[in-house]
Amino acid sequence: MADYVLALDQGTTSSRAILFDAHGLAVASAQQEFPQLFPQPGWVEHDPEAIWTSQLATAHEAISRAHIDPSRIAAIGITNQRETTLLWDRKTGQALANAIVWQCRRTAPMCDRLRAEGFDKVIHDHTGLVADAYFSGTKLAWLLDNVPGARARAERGELAFGTVDTFLIWRLTAGRLHVTDPSNASRTMLYNIHSLSWDDAILDHLRIPPSLLPEVRLSSEVFGTTEPSLLGAPILISGLAGDQQAALFGQACFAPGMAKNTYGTGCFMLLNTGPDAVTSSQGLLTTIGWRTPTGTTYCLEGSVFVAGAVVQWLRDGLRIISSSADVEPLARSVEDNGGVYFVPAFVGLGAPHWDAYARGTIVGLTRGSTSGHLARASLESIAYQSSDVLEVMARESGREVAALRVDGGAARNDLLMQFQADLLGKPVQRPMVTETTALGAAYLAGLAIGFWESPEQVSAGWQLEREYLPRMSADQRGALLDSWHRAIERSRGWAAPA
Repeated sequence: MADYVLALDQGTTSSRAILFDAHGLAVASAQQEFPQLFPQPGWVEHDPEAIWTSQLATAHEAISRAHIDPSRIAAIGITNQRETTLLWDRKTGQALANAIVWQCRRTAPMCDRLRAEGFDKVIHDHTGLVADAYFSGTKLAWLLDNVPGARARAERGELAFGTVDTFLIWRLTAGRLHVTDPSNASRTMLYNIHSLSWDDAILDHLRIPPSLLPEVRLSSEVFGTTEPSLLGAPILISGLAGDQQAALFGQACFAPGMAKNTYGTGCFMLLNTGPDAVTSSQGLLTTIGWRTPTGTTYCLEGSVFVAGAVVQWLRDGLRIISSSADVEPLARSVEDNGGVYFVPAFVGLGAPHWDAYARGTIVGLTRGSTSGHLARASLESIAYQSSDVLEVMARESGREVAALRVDGGAARNDLLMQFQADLLGKPVQRPMVTETTALGAAYLAGLAIGFWESPEQVSAGWQLEREYLPRMSADQRGALLDSWHRAIERSRGWAAPA
């Protein structure tokens, strides 16, 4: 009997696999980190083979830990780091170059040119995105221009482009499927979110051959089956969503006006706007949450590039902590930030600032500043950035968000979550299952095959683990935010355009 759903969660710094039962509870999981490559300042790459081998290894490990036969897995749902761009040979499946990661800023000058040409308005109107190096379109154009022979081969139809979801499905099906879903397609800067099709005007402007692009299917449908030899049995692949949209789905934010924030390597806040694609003039993104047989759900999104990554920097760069878990006790060693503010703009600033040339900045240091103050300022920077996003989101959507549902690794940090509630002046709700990205992918896969009957059944299963209520005065909140925004201004425009 098939009584589990396997979620493959391919993230920026690690690959995970989690087996969920019919109650939405994790019964076994595995995780494997893989190397981050920084060939030049501001450039970030991944080895495509490291992505694939780590993801496949975690799937095997999770199945082994559950002590089940692979035939008991009803379906696979895939969720992935978004915007990361791969280009590979259709015959061999081998990538022509390292994957260009969403964090990579190498195409910022290309985006400057798009804005100078006025083409950013076309991009915004058609895709809901801003012309920024964050997205896949300019990354793909860069690969075609800079990998020897790539453009000629692409024009001959020999190559395939994909974000990580597409690459994984290609490998899982031995090249039989070249597909994606609207949640991932809507992050490429090449997909028209209104016509629900690849955008000819943008493809032509960026000189991208349409033959490179995957077929866009629903987020919840049967795509095909895995190659039997890979996991020990042919398993249906029936759920697909970018990581942040999957987290929104896993948080059961099905009603317009519900919002979640995922605290991972980056920080990503999504607000469900239902069937309406709300246009932003303040740097928010209009994106597709998911598309199912019942229709398309749109979202407003604000992206913070560096969130949990700032803790990794404290660990690996400064080495003032030995593990990420050490940051909370170090931050608690001081009563407050001591006037220290840290803007972790290592790769520029995302929403609502969108400054590719901002860089990391620490202000307010005195002789009395300690590693505890820096740790606290690092955690607080995550909450400050998220607060900026939600404030704009509520204003632009015209919806008052009653509470913020949270997930991701840093959502387990009690100090950070309380400070987030204080800054927002709203309850912050952490669910029993915080691995909501993987859970959302599992739900999408299970709903497609009747493993779960309806979104209502999924929503009924959402359980609150802890709620953080705001306890900071409005005056104190305002003073802290004023100082934060002063620090933001000092970080902006630091790196000179190439």
